[in-house]
Amino acid sequence: MPFIRTSVHQDTPQTQRQNIVDGIHQALVESIGMPRDELFNLMTEYQPQQFWCSRGFNGIARSERVVVVEITLRRGRSDAMKRSLYANIAANLEKGAQVSPKDVLIFMHENDYSDWSVGEGRFAMALVQQVGRDA
Repeated sequence: MPFIRTSVHQDTPQTQRQNIVDGIHQALVESIGMPRDELFNLMTEYQPQQFWCSRGFNGIARSERVVVVEITLRRGRSDAMKRSLYANIAANLEKGAQVSPKDVLIFMHENDYSDWSVGEGRFAMALVQQVGRDA
């Protein structure tokens, strides 16, 4: 169950925000085989005076409307899967949300089942992809 934190410029319209979430989610499903029902994306907004970034870092010309995608998930995905994920997120956001790929910043945190509790305060290692009582 990846947990996503997405940060967008404060003036990003709601429909574009939804398209950003949808594009990220679709890329996760297609690139790393995440189940469709595992959608956990916390979107926050930033004001221009709250986020600074180098507009030309690594030779990429960024605008003032960078979309930051922070992914926390269980370790174990190959570099090839991650490359595919990053490319698909950027492509999906360009196509579905009109976000320039130059403005998509993605980074990942990997951890283990022991680092999660996904409901009822239960240790995730005890659950390991089991269906909850409410399903």
